Order: sequence, then C-alpha cells, then structure tokens
Amino acid sequence: MAKVIKGTAVAKKVRTQLKEDIEKIQQTTDFKPCLTVVQVGSRPDSNVYIGAKIKACEEIGIKGVHLKLPPTTTEEELIREIHRLNDDPEVHGIILQVPLDCTTNIDETEATNALSPSKDVDGLTDINAGRLARGDLTRCFTPCTPTGCMVLIQEAGMDPKGKNVCVVGRSKIVGAPMHDLLLWAHGTVTTCHSRTPDLGYHIKQADIVVVAAGKKELVKGDMIKPGAVVIDCGINPEPDATKKAGVKLWGDVEYSGAKQVAGYITPVPGGVGPMTVALLMRNTVISAKRMHGIREFHTTSRARYLRPQARNSPTILSRNMTTSSGIARLMLRGLKLVCK
Repeated sequence: MAKVIKGTAVAKKVRTQLKEDIEKIQQTTDFKPCLTVVQVGSRPDSNVYIGAKIKACEEIGIKGVHLKLPPTTTEEELIREIHRLNDDPEVHGIILQVPLDCTTNIDETEATNALSPSKDVDGLTDINAGRLARGDLTRCFTPCTPTGCMVLIQEAGMDPKGKNVCVVGRSKIVGAPMHDLLLWAHGTVTTCHSRTPDLGYHIKQADIVVVAAGKKELVKGDMIKPGAVVIDCGINPEPDATKKAGVKLWGDVEYSGAKQVAGYITPVPGGVGPMTVALLMRNTVISAKRMHGIREFHTTSRARYLRPQARNSPTILSRNMTTSSGIARLMLRGLKLVCK
C-alpha cells in the first residue's frame, strides 16, 4: 500500500517558510515582493484561479495585483501594458493568465514572450524554456507545476539520480519542462505521449512516474512498478451532484489501483495542485530578492542570505556545482530546505 504524498501539507510548509523569510528580510531592508496577474476578459475559471493566487500573496506578505483588461484589448495594447510592467522596478513577477478571453486576435505566444524573462515567474517564455532545456538553471525560472513535482519527489525521499523515470505528457507547461528538470537531476528520462505504443511497458520500467496527460485514469494500477513514486498532475472535472461544488476531480492515474502497487503516490485533489501556487509564490520572492540584490545560497546544513556589492553580481558557485547536473542538485537541495 502506497504512502500518500500530501501536497497540501508540503505547500503549507513552503508558504510558511516564505512568509518567515520575507519578515526576516524586512527587518533590515525595504522589501515587498510584488506579483501582477494580467487578465484579458473575464473567464469565470480564470477569475477563480487568479483569486486563489491573490489570496496566497496576501497570506505570505506579497503584494498581489490583478490587472484586468477589457476583452476588446488588442495585441499591441496588451504588449504595451506588459512592457510597462517589465519597466516597473516595484513589480517583481508577472503572469499572463491564459487562455485569453478577448474579441480581438491576440497571439498568446507573442504576448507571453513579451514578458521579461527575469519577471516571468511562471517560466513560460521561450527564453526561460530554452535555458531550462540547456540546463542553465541559475538563469531561468522553471514552470511552477513541474518544479512542485520535484519538491514532492524529494518529499518521498527519492533522488532521481540514476533512476528510470517516465513522464507521460509533453505539454509546454508540464510535460516538457518536467522531462528537463528530471534530466538535469541525473534521471534517465523517457517521455511518453499520445503516439507512444505500449504505454504500459514504459511506465512499468520506471522508478518515478509523472503523469500529465489530461486524460482521466489513463495510467492503471497494473502499469506501475512495485514501489515506484507516482506523481499525478491530472485534473479532470466531472459533474457530481453529491459534491458540494457539484464537480468531482479525477486524476490521470487510477488512484485506487495504483495505490496498491506504488511506494508513494499523490492524490487528486490535494497533491500537485497546491504546490503550483506555492512555487509561484516562491519564484516571486526569488525575483524580488534578485532585484533587491539579496543573494540566496545553500550549504549542506542551512540556507542564508548575503547582500552582494553590486545588484547584478553573478551567483558564485563552488567548482563542483558549475555543471548543469550540479546546479540541478543545488536547486533540489534548496527546495528540500524550503520544505523543512
């Protein structure tokens, strides 16, 4: 019987640590991280997601701003607003809420790439994605959901180094960056997708399985290797009159069957979902520290902060941490320290 990795509890640890960090730094400097969420139109589901982000900001001590633009906003007008936020030194993180709800023709990719990579706390610009793909982890923000998955894998006590890993799904937001993060953490990674024959064979070989396919209970219990760590990123809503919200959420993994075989497993809901918002908050705080010239680094026993002589001073790493794999281990160690 698998042990359940409770993302809600881990996310609470991350938020608590961030709140303490902000309060500690504010004792000696004027430090107020700011996250701005840009929305075009008024999709009901987007309003719910944005509300959750703004509420998380308030709880932690981050200034959360909801910039709501009318559905008639043009691409030029949207990009002009994004550039204004890029140039605002009081703004440390920017999110473009997608899908856009507009009556005009806006290219979401172009609009997303208008974000400054240094403020792209969702890690979705082509520049941040490219740096991640090349293993340049000290100069990019990584997408929050896959980064949250890495924290949950650490919570299970699993080091990806030398392990067989299977990622099911190849989306730009979860699957592809998940592959890259696990690769630079020394995992031997196989990515499966809708064109992969014999999906069960590949999953059965994996010590770590991350599923982000967007299909209800795609991965069955008999596909799982005994003792594997299973991370389910799926959120598949279905009407259910017995639920308070009238909807039941299903994962991409057949939870009841997989739980009998796996060593560790995340539930849906209450697994990966809460980590996404927590890691978004974490990225915003990191961006604010960089802009304030506060440099964070980790030792084997603790995390501490230093103020460099120059605001744009490069991060100094020890010799054994200058490779991409070494940086990945450093990042994972930092995530683990945050969760303690």
